Amino acid sequence: MTTYRSALTSAHITALLFGLTGIFGALIHASASTITFGRATFAVFALAVFAVLRGKSLFFDMTLRKLSTYVFGGLLLTSHWASFFIAVKVGGVAVATLGFASFPAMIALLDTLIFRERLRISEVILLLLVTVGLVLVTPSLDLANQGTVGLLWGLGSGLSFGLLAMTNRRLGKGADAVQISFWQNFTVFAVMMPFAAFELVELGTLDWINMALLGIFCTGLSQYLFVKSLEGMNARSAGMVISLEPVYAIACAWWLFSEVPSLRMLAGAGLIVLAIVLSAQFKPEQAGASAH
Repeated sequence: MTTYRSALTSAHITALLFGLTGIFGALIHASASTITFGRATFAVFALAVFAVLRGKSLFFDMTLRKLSTYVFGGLLLTSHWASFFIAVKVGGVAVATLGFASFPAMIALLDTLIFRERLRISEVILLLLVTVGLVLVTPSLDLANQGTVGLLWGLGSGLSFGLLAMTNRRLGKGADAVQISFWQNFTVFAVMMPFAAFELVELGTLDWINMALLGIFCTGLSQYLFVKSLEGMNARSAGMVISLEPVYAIACAWWLFSEVPSLRMLAGAGLIVLAIVLSAQFKPEQAGASAH
């Protein structure tokens, strides 16, 4: 029971840290590319320290094929983070987070389109719930509306994360989550460096602090806690707790930025969260290795 409570606590802290990702993205006065670079930089440092403390080499059992897969995953992670932070800057934390939260439906669609897998009834229900939820969340159908544009960027973030989850799943069970995360984050660091270099000198002290918190806690620590939670509970239960991420994000944005959600947005958010919870029950074996 003590082990389960510890795992449950770790899962809730992970969900909160995931939810704070958008909050830090809004607090940092920098472009999406610079925030993405900074997050990856501090995450690489945190994961390297954790690997040393754990006593397991980041080069353990490394092959060129495996490294190329990590790099490909890192490119998808770059796309995921950059589009998410653009969504935050354009549409706000709540809209960006809810757009990203559609990724379980994205995975179901990708499985159908790429691997020609037939949709099960449960997956059809999932897609319907997410679709209706997104319609309710969408401020308007006008692309001149910033909220709508932000939601589209959030959906793009969810799509790239879905592709990333599928890529990590193909690495097979038993793959080291810290090794995967380190090399994928290192790829983000290397790719985004040219785009962020000139803006870094303009960042204020508070921006650097928030960037460090984003990279160390919302990425490095959240990855560790997510893996830790799976030691005391199954992937389905952990996934259901992690699905509270949009709830934490919306609550924090409401408190810090006075982003008061309308009843329509709350209804849409409820449907999307319900879909995520159900997806964790339908496909408990599809836990991704990378953190949002």
